Amino acid sequence: MFDTLVGNDQVKAIIRRLMAGGRVPNSLLFAGDEGVGKRQFAIEIARSFVCTEPNDATACRVCSACRRVDKFVIPPSEKGDDYDRVFFSDHPDVGTVVPFKRNVRIGSIRALEREANYNPFEAKARFFIVDAAEKMADPAANALLKTLEEPPPTTHIFLITSRPDSLLPTIRSRCQMLRFAPVEIDKVERYLIDERAFTHDEAHIAAKLSRGSIGRAVSINVEKFRARRERMLTVLKSSIGNIDRTELLRTSEELQDAKNKETFEENLEILETLIHDIWILKMSGDAGKLVNTDQLDEITNLAEKAPEDLAGWLEMTEKLRQELAVNINRKVATDALFMSMAG
Repeated sequence: MFDTLVGNDQVKAIIRRLMAGGRVPNSLLFAGDEGVGKRQFAIEIARSFVCTEPNDATACRVCSACRRVDKFVIPPSEKGDDYDRVFFSDHPDVGTVVPFKRNVRIGSIRALEREANYNPFEAKARFFIVDAAEKMADPAANALLKTLEEPPPTTHIFLITSRPDSLLPTIRSRCQMLRFAPVEIDKVERYLIDERAFTHDEAHIAAKLSRGSIGRAVSINVEKFRARRERMLTVLKSSIGNIDRTELLRTSEELQDAKNKETFEENLEILETLIHDIWILKMSGDAGKLVNTDQLDEITNLAEKAPEDLAGWLEMTEKLRQELAVNINRKVATDALFMSMAG
């Protein structure tokens, strides 16, 4: 069990003990950063229950039931009503509820409540995964409470969240919580090489940027990242040493282009990693803690010239990222950030 999943060995050990003792709770809360494998762990538990030829509570992964467990098809739709349901995998006893835009709708939770009361069709239990559970508004969360309080004995509900503190206390108190840690960087790197055909250089960069998230690492296009990073290095070179405000304003203008609109926040995040690397090198000289290790010469050169207030730069950049949630004028805000950095 879990042989295909990377990291979180302590969680694996806990689940194995629960499985071996036949004590898997009816309600489990999987909490941890995005992309660390929470949903995959939930699916593996379900697979172990539905498997027709298990070996010591471990799924065989080759029988028809095992192969069908994770085959979900969720058609895209702009109609909220289309999400007021449980989406089942190819196995009729494994379903999921997913958010519509920014909310898990109360209609989908009511659908889960109905389905949870049905006996299993093929397996010995039914399994329901609530993705991004923190996106349940109070009415949806309260609708789920009754099922969590008195779950049918053959029903298991798994709540997946990256922000457990955003859930109602009454929801948290009715679930056993499993906390997932970021995956070790060396394990992320090895996974990318062995399972995703990344080159060693690509895997090293993506793993460093992943912050311990397999999902994040897999989604990184290293070639595009390098191009965007070069643009952000230009910002820093124009802000440190030989100040070039004209270049900074030109780069700010480029970031607002229609072709760059979707990557604006990503560019800011890259800028943050570079500033942080310069700060670390300036304060401690420890190159082993850098993210952009392949740019050590550039970062070292910038660290030698950088002002003392790099922490202030990080604070301003992060504030701009947070303000993207509201309707700010990005051009004005970016100009202000770059001019503040130039001093």
